[in-house]
Amino acid sequence: MASERQKAAARKNVKKAQSAAKGKQTLKHLSAATRSALGEEANQVRKGEAKTRKQLDAEARRLNIAGRSKMGKDELRQAIAQAR
Repeated sequence: MASERQKAAARKNVKKAQSAAKGKQTLKHLSAATRSALGEEANQVRKGEAKTRKQLDAEARRLNIAGRSKMGKDELRQAIAQAR
């Protein structure tokens, strides 16, 4: 059975986690242009017109591109294009 001190610590941790989650609503704080660009990119991936991050990483691995784990999608696209 948990002591009062443990219960108080658990309540504090839950409140801390909830406030952190509220603060991390990053999409809400982006500009409208950025949000729409992200939506357009997601639609292209759904339609099969663009590759996912996972697919780009697999192709970069196949091409032995160094530093691929730290690259973003655009950087991976550029590195793959240069490696071909």
